[in-house]
Amino acid sequence: MTAFLTRLLGRLPVGYLQLTHNRGRLLAALAGVAFANVLVFVQLGLAGAMAESVAIPYRLFKPDLLIVSPAESEVLSDAATLPRQRLYQAMAHPDVRGGTSIYMARATWISGRNASSSIQFFGLAPDATPFFHDALAAPLVSLSMADTALVDTLTRFVDMRSYAKAHPEAPIPFEFQNRQLGAVGTVSIGGGFGGDGVFLVSDQTFFHLFPKRSSATPSHILLALAPGADPMRVSAELAHLYPPDSVRIRTVTQASGQEIRHQMTKRPTGLVFAFGVMIGVVVGIVIAYQVLSADVADHVREYATFKAMGFRQRFFVGIILEEAIILAAIGFWPGLALSQLFYHSLATLTNIPIFMTPERAVAVFIGTIIACSVSGVLAMRKLAAAEPADLF
Repeated sequence: MTAFLTRLLGRLPVGYLQLTHNRGRLLAALAGVAFANVLVFVQLGLAGAMAESVAIPYRLFKPDLLIVSPAESEVLSDAATLPRQRLYQAMAHPDVRGGTSIYMARATWISGRNASSSIQFFGLAPDATPFFHDALAAPLVSLSMADTALVDTLTRFVDMRSYAKAHPEAPIPFEFQNRQLGAVGTVSIGGGFGGDGVFLVSDQTFFHLFPKRSSATPSHILLALAPGADPMRVSAELAHLYPPDSVRIRTVTQASGQEIRHQMTKRPTGLVFAFGVMIGVVVGIVIAYQVLSADVADHVREYATFKAMGFRQRFFVGIILEEAIILAAIGFWPGLALSQLFYHSLATLTNIPIFMTPERAVAVFIGTIIACSVSGVLAMRKLAAAEPADLF
């Protein structure tokens, strides 16, 4: 390693030799950097899992436009209802090819003596398959049978293995809201942070489960446009058909992106994750600073000698940055491995969509190098203005 760094730097790797001279301090420093990386990875992973859980329900749909009530419209599951009349008004536009309503409600499923799950129900028209993901086309048709459902295999707190063989010809019965339902198929959605699972039912079954809801007040309206129609133009024109501030019209991509930003910047959970990332960065900077500052103090006489010989400040900065980058480059990998283990364990235990992404790993690696470099520059302040005689 010494020979390689000598060729790479064009000089003796003083920083590397100083780090490896005290193996105990080096291991402690690497453990500190790895710990800081784990803190940052965990918070970023949880934030990413929240964003992913927000986006997953939107991926069920493939309409051109989504109409929602302006009240609480940033969150798909919290949106207020709107009159179904808005659908018929939209159908009058020449570029609107079709539309459908969806109904949403949340309820608790008590599936056993000590097992209960919060379920998000979607009430859909079984014949509205063009508005939903292609993989749902065949399963949705089977919902035309009364009191049937597509159950979520990723529902938390319930052993869903018994539902894996659910089929329209052999429904698996279960009880919900004091009503007997039959599972005629499965989906893999997951509940994320807002619930434990998602069940899809027909609109008629939805009204049986939630009798206080009416077909006249859907949660959302999905619109399909004619080929070649510009969604932004059509949404602006549709807005003029409705009373001011009575609806909000967006594409599914826009709605998903806006809800993710809302969850991350307005809701407490997102702010907690952001704060956790900052804490991890601060911990990493402090640990690296303590190690590098102690190293500078231990070698202050050698630095004084170099300074008396005429070496400039950039030489010392280069040594400390060399140490900082080595700490970051080596300490990052055990932090990454531990974070991968944490992600896998959490995903297995909770079914939340938490996983490592290459973009996140690269960003944390670059951030680790920057944080350690900042610590190194701070540790060099004592040498910057000191005279050689003052250092002895």
